[in-house]
Order: sequence, then C-alpha cells, then structure tokens
Amino acid sequence: MSHIANVENLRLKFAGSSSLLFKDVSSSFFEGEKVLILGPSGCGKSTLLQVLSGLIPHAIEVPIKADHITTPESWGYVFQDPDTQFCMPYVDEEIAFVLENLQTPRSEMQDKIQQYLDLVHLELDDIHTLIHTLSGGMKQRLAIASVMALQPDVLFLDEPTAMLDPESTKQIWDTIKEVARDKTVVVVEHKIDHVLDFIERIILFNEEGEIIADGSKDYIMTTYKQQLMDQGIWYPGVWKDYIKKEQKTTPIVPNKDHELISVSEFTGYRGKFPKIEIEDTTVFPGEWIAIIGENGAGKSTLLHSLMQLIKTTGDYKVDGRSVDKVKKLTNDLAFVFQNPEFQFVTNSVYDEIAYSLQIDKLDQQTIDEKVTTFLNEFRLKEQKEQHPYQLSMGQKRRLSVAAAIIKEQKIVLLDEPTFGQDAKNTFKILELIEHWRKQGTSVFMVTHSMEIVKYFSTRVWLIEEGKLTFDGKAEQLFKEI
Repeated sequence: MSHIANVENLRLKFAGSSSLLFKDVSSSFFEGEKVLILGPSGCGKSTLLQVLSGLIPHAIEVPIKADHITTPESWGYVFQDPDTQFCMPYVDEEIAFVLENLQTPRSEMQDKIQQYLDLVHLELDDIHTLIHTLSGGMKQRLAIASVMALQPDVLFLDEPTAMLDPESTKQIWDTIKEVARDKTVVVVEHKIDHVLDFIERIILFNEEGEIIADGSKDYIMTTYKQQLMDQGIWYPGVWKDYIKKEQKTTPIVPNKDHELISVSEFTGYRGKFPKIEIEDTTVFPGEWIAIIGENGAGKSTLLHSLMQLIKTTGDYKVDGRSVDKVKKLTNDLAFVFQNPEFQFVTNSVYDEIAYSLQIDKLDQQTIDEKVTTFLNEFRLKEQKEQHPYQLSMGQKRRLSVAAAIIKEQKIVLLDEPTFGQDAKNTFKILELIEHWRKQGTSVFMVTHSMEIVKYFSTRVWLIEEGKLTFDGKAEQLFKEI
C-alpha cells in the first residue's frame, strides 16, 4: 500500500512561542485509510493537518523543517472555522466557484449546486443568500458542501461538526461516511462518539506535541485509556467519570434579591426582519441559562440582541435601568462571540487579556496580577507572547473567554464557549463559570451540549424559529422531549 501523505522528522515553531510545537514528528498515511488524530487542545493536531495538505508552508507561512514531506495531489480541507475558507459572498456562488474550476458545464451548474446543498442538508428558501447571514452551523454545512464538490481523493477534516447541534452532527457524519467510503480521510475531532465506527486508526498526541501512540482504534481506546484521561481527551464515558469524580449535583441558585435583566415584547432584527422575539421574562443573579435549539433557530441572534449589537424594539432593562439609559453596556455585560477572532484587537495573548483593563486605566501592577492569574487559569501562559491568530481554535476560544470576563461583569453572554475544547479545558471553563455564578453572576450560554444543560444550567431556554418556546428547568425539558 502506497503512502498518500507523510512527514519525517517534522519540526515547527510559531513566532512568539518559546518552544517547538513539533520536534521530530514522523507519520505516514496510506490510501483508503480512515485516521483520527487525537490529543489535547493546542497540541498541534490542526497544524499537522495543514502540513500534510501543504497549506503550511505554501499558503500559511510558518517556519518548518523536515527530512521529507509528501502531500496528496487531490485533497479537500474542512476548517474548524468555516469563514476562513469562503471565497464568495453568496451560498450558490461559493459552490459555483468550485464547479467552475472543475470546468463543469454551465447547463449542469444549478442542479449540481442544489445536489451538494442537499447532501449536507442545508435548506434555504433562496440559495442566492449572503453567507454572512447564515448561522455558524449553516456555514459549516456550506463549507463541507463546497469541499465535497471538489470530489477529492483525500479529505482533511478539522472538527467539521464543531458548531452543529447533535442531530445535525449525526446527519453530517452519516453523509461523510457515505460519500467518503472509498476516500482517504484524516480527521481531527473532539466529538469522537460519531467517528469511532468509521475510523480504523488513531494517532494519539500529548500536550507537548509528541506522538505517544499510533495503532488500531480498539488497541488505542483500551490500552491507552489512562493516557486519554490524563491528557484530558474526550472518550466515551468521560462525562460519567467526571460527574462521579466531582460528585456534581444540581446547581443551587442564590436568593432572587433583584432583577438583573428583564425584557418585555422584545424583538431583535436582522436588517428589516424580526429574527428573535421574547414576550416577557426576567433573569436574576446567579442563574445559568442554557440556550438551546437547532442551528439557525436564533440563539446567537438572541445574544446579539441582548448585547445591543443589532437593532431591537421593546422594553429591555439591565439592573433596573432601561438599556438606552446605560452609557457603557460592557460595564454590565461581557460577551463572547461564537467566532473568537471577531473580538481580537491586539497582537499578543497578554495584550488581548489586558486590553479592557488598559482602557479603564488600571495601574500596571494590578493589570499584571490579573492577567497573570487569567493566563494560568486558562492555560495560556506558554502562549502569552503569541499572536492570537496563531493559536489553536481551543486556545482562541479560551482567550476570547478570558478577555471578555477579565472585568468580572455581573452578566456574561457566551456563544458556544466550549466548542473546539478538549475535556480538561471544557471542565475547567465550566468550573470557572460556575465559580462566578455562585458569586451572583448571571450566565447566558448558547450550547449544543445536553450534558452542560443537565449538570450546570439552572434554567433552560429553548429557541425555535426565532421564538422562546420553553423557559424552565432542565428536568422539565427532558420530560417533555
């Protein structure tokens, strides 16, 4: 069986990093193989995919050394962040761009565009829709559709379902398994429950970017169970083990002494059209509201409305004050975008966390102390001099959370803060949020994780077609569904 991609003695170092990401890493991939690359966040999984595809160093300039690198001739790449791979402004044009490069006859174009949209279950009233108006999950479906249109021999999949709801995740993996049966597939994925029946081989990395095991999936999952636990990697049953170890119980809500947020006849708009509507609700200190719903239902739009990033109408009060009377909303609300890069404004991890404190003109010693604490809590100390864009998606996500909540506001809005995270960092982030919640912080979290809903939320909002259709306890929701 011939090599379709391989690296020998790969060394790589990002600017601003104090150490090598890879030191003499070697691995080969064979035609028709289905390989899962596993490891903790920041260990270099995505970077390895980019080297194997040739994106590094040809498209992404990173200094590397290797005795030998083989890249495949025909390949497609699905990124963690779908926005990074779109070339055109409209949905149909994005797939048409691929088809044109394959010299597809114009007469066949429309049918093929629809064929690939149907393949990933991306349903739109009008396929000539601006990509930037899609939800994160819908963008991810489009990214997969455009890669499938290439009809590549090798698929590099970097967490292709990271922003999808559970049902959509299952649909996409069912699709990938169907269309990639005869292809070589190299996958980076945290949600491994959906891929274990598909992949044949696992390459296991540790935190230092070293390969500690490479073998059949059954061998790795049984022989290296303790290493998976120690490295904080997702494995079947990890939530059960965590809950048992931490003796986690249903969170207790502090006394409802006053209203932190209240809305009535509240509507958020995208352009001229209402996209989220809430009749009437009130939120108190110490509540953790998990916001759930299908991709495109309006979950992110709800957070954007509360943050006043889009036009809203109706009655909206923050800590007893009408929102239009609040001079600086960011003193009361912290917001973490679904895409962490949307909020980066500096050139280093340290400066990103320190930025809002510097704007508020805190003294340097106080800034240093707070930033150092957060660098340690969010496991970003080694990356403090790196540019935010050089981080892994998991590290970017942790940085975006750290930078947003450094001022310790009493209301925190989080749009899927745990996607792209390994188990260890997921639990660490959740525990930090739970610590703030116990101090009286109100948390709004968009999530697709039913485990977070079950074990951490004190309240659940279900968004369906732009409306709040359920507001209650998780136990009540699970009984109803």
